Amino acid sequence: MLEGRRIVLLAEEGFEDSELEGTLRALKDAGARVIIVGSGSQESYTGRRDRVVIKADTSADRVRIEDFDAVIIPGGYAPDRMRMYQSMIDLVRKANELGKVVAAICHGPQLLISAEILGGKRVTSWPSLAIDLKNAGAGWVDQPVVQDGNLITSRKPADIPRFNKAIIEALRVHYRCSSETWVGIKNIV
Repeated sequence: MLEGRRIVLLAEEGFEDSELEGTLRALKDAGARVIIVGSGSQESYTGRRDRVVIKADTSADRVRIEDFDAVIIPGGYAPDRMRMYQSMIDLVRKANELGKVVAAICHGPQLLISAEILGGKRVTSWPSLAIDLKNAGAGWVDQPVVQDGNLITSRKPADIPRFNKAIIEALRVHYRCSSETWVGIKNIV
């Protein structure tokens, strides 16, 4: 289904275990090649629940987003730490500029705020981020998954199956049309 697609999955200390692991598994099962991209602060990162330890394949400052089809941001405490690394912010911003799929779950939209890509976008997240997202210019809604163009957001671990389905479908749609088509795609999930 996603054979030949290359995905960046961002990692930093304190990621939400199920959000990283569940999305990684779903994308690999769909045939995508997933690269774990860390901040460069260390070689391996531990989830906030201490159930998952993931080794980074590379760091954000070494990735050319032009070589990838999507960037995924799991939640937990990691996105707040990711915001401290300009290379991670720049990677997300550039992916968005190029019309790549950009997906964030739970606290993941914190990195979207720092990348300054939310103006006029409709998004969701963990409820405590609603005011921050609104202040960044986004329209926040409480729904399991929201897609606005190339941007996909989700609320919490319970929404992971819908989040994964939305990412996979967006990657399938993206490669059947030009990036300009993203403008008209809202909530196809």
